[in-house]
Amino acid sequence: MSWSPQAIAEAERTSMSYTLNDEQRAFRDVMRGFVDERIAPFAAEYDRDQVFPQKSFDACVEMELPSLGVPVAYGGAGADMVTQAIMAEEIARACASTSVTMLISKLGMLPVINFASEEIKREYLPRIATGEIQASYCLSEADAGSDVAAMRTRAVRDGDDYIINGSKYWITNAGVSETYTVFASTDPDAKGHGITCFLVEKGWGVEFPKHEDKMGLRASPTGEVVFNDVRVPASHRIGAEGDGFKIAMHTLDRSRPTIGAQAVGNAQGAIDYAAQYMTQRRAFGSPISDLQGLRFMLADMAIRTEAARALVYRACAAIDDGDPDHNLSYLTAAAKSFASDTAMSVTVDAVQLLGGYGFTKDFPVERFMRDAKITQIYEGTNQVQRVVVAKHLLK
Repeated sequence: MSWSPQAIAEAERTSMSYTLNDEQRAFRDVMRGFVDERIAPFAAEYDRDQVFPQKSFDACVEMELPSLGVPVAYGGAGADMVTQAIMAEEIARACASTSVTMLISKLGMLPVINFASEEIKREYLPRIATGEIQASYCLSEADAGSDVAAMRTRAVRDGDDYIINGSKYWITNAGVSETYTVFASTDPDAKGHGITCFLVEKGWGVEFPKHEDKMGLRASPTGEVVFNDVRVPASHRIGAEGDGFKIAMHTLDRSRPTIGAQAVGNAQGAIDYAAQYMTQRRAFGSPISDLQGLRFMLADMAIRTEAARALVYRACAAIDDGDPDHNLSYLTAAAKSFASDTAMSVTVDAVQLLGGYGFTKDFPVERFMRDAKITQIYEGTNQVQRVVVAKHLLK
């Protein structure tokens, strides 16, 4: 088999597409210093008090990080997905709650960026970019998480408006965000094909009756969002009626890799702390880092995390390249599930390496372990991701 120069060039482009360039490496270095100075010192406090990480968010706004995911035309930086993944990873290395806080507005605005009218884009995206407002993504319900077609929230046309009734569960930033991207059924008989997407402002009568007391991500508020006869202008419909399911899946394909990046950062934070601890903790007359069994545990943790990082970057690069191989759902599902499974196993091992100390809140690895678990669940459980991967392989 002979390869043409064009084929070789394309193979080189593809193989290198998820390798960091100089600008991305420089950004990563800046982010590490920023996180160590402005985010890490408050992580344990915010987790303990279970309050929104306002100081950390304000610091991120000062760094203009909310602008990364917003196109330049609307006041953003228009950063590529790999750069956005670096941001998520580096922040999660210290505080997963702050990391997801920086990701949620991008999730909420992806339907706006890709499907909304020009008027909607110009009204909301510049304010997201500056950090003036935040956005949330309202898809899941009590009985309709991964089974989106089972949603019960309804939107009924009333002249120039829609009237929305129903509730959404497990909504990140519930009550904090000023805007909510809401998926509701406009044609219940059509099931998944009858779902429509809307942009709803908090001040239009949205209610937040309950916040969850969670195991992890305790500084990131998660709650119920209720709509009782909330009137939404038809101008705030995103896409056409019935396009909601397509918009939701399109959005999740492009957001899941950053959840993988959050998981990678979570794992890396646990590795960094465990390695430092091993060089300082002494047993049997020498540092426990001299014990081969423990060294092998740490090595395996790092190997799995490095593999997860590469897969996440590859998925992000596929988004940046416009999905040239038409396998984006496969890549993003694989990246999210592998990275989050890795984060869970790595953080459990980090707790083991610290022994009894790892089981106490005086050390951060127990927080890393608690924070890792949700990455296996939200934005589609890892069981659902495996369904996506298998479907791609067997089509």
